[in-house]
Amino acid sequence: MVGMTKKKTAFWVAVFLLPNLIGFFTFIVFPLLSSLAISFTNWDLISTMEFVGIDNYKQLMVDKEFWAAFTHTVTFIVGYLPLVMIFGLACALLLNRKVKLRTFFRAAYFLPVVTSWVAVSLVWKWLFNPSYGLINYFLSFVGIEGLNWLQDESLAMPAIIITSVWKDIGFVMVLFLGGLQNISTSYYEAADIDGANSWKKFWNITLPLLTPTTFFVTIISLINSFQVFDQVMIMTEGGPGGATNVLVQNIYNHAFRYFEMGYASAMSWILFIVIFVITLIQMKLQKRWAD
Repeated sequence: MVGMTKKKTAFWVAVFLLPNLIGFFTFIVFPLLSSLAISFTNWDLISTMEFVGIDNYKQLMVDKEFWAAFTHTVTFIVGYLPLVMIFGLACALLLNRKVKLRTFFRAAYFLPVVTSWVAVSLVWKWLFNPSYGLINYFLSFVGIEGLNWLQDESLAMPAIIITSVWKDIGFVMVLFLGGLQNISTSYYEAADIDGANSWKKFWNITLPLLTPTTFFVTIISLINSFQVFDQVMIMTEGGPGGATNVLVQNIYNHAFRYFEMGYASAMSWILFIVIFVITLIQMKLQKRWAD
């Protein structure tokens, strides 16, 4: 600020930042540190906290249910991440062209993103219904009948993946559209002069120049994938037989069904560490991948 000393400038900066800082420390930093402290205790929300040190973390290392939930989460990610990126990129490529009603289709593809997970999950739960769901109805035309999607251990996770991909395609599409529109048309004009076909232009121009966007989409989608919960809770509640019991569902069960807040907090911090480490690795690889 012109004409003000450094101390006065710092004072007014602090004054303007104070409301935001109060919210940040109240709703983010304090709960975060509280959960870390609780993870070293045995607490059922009613009785007095009992300090147990790192016992919760030791128990996690040998907890078969926790590792099963971790495996289910990885299974979800392996199925979800490639599909949402491939279909999101395909939609972006289609809607980046000059086609009729392009704005309408962009809005239509993005509509599921802003729709509540509760509404989406209930609709897809109905679609997957074995008796009157539309998916089984259409599959019957090609001779496939009687699929019990959400009650079959081998089909429940694919059903969750399909639902998640459908909802998130629009978000990924918008990110890729932004990347595509930043690519100069001069590259494609030069490729046309050289006689390159559509596939060569995509492989040698579009894909390489989209790597920063692809990197960003991968990080965001991966972080969101580790936190998958809403659709699982509403569609299967972790069943059948624990086949869709992912990490966040497991944390929810221990916290609000078994009232093991210390153990649930320890699981939350393990999940945080896993996401943090994976993100760090991706950031380290960014120069090699996205530059």
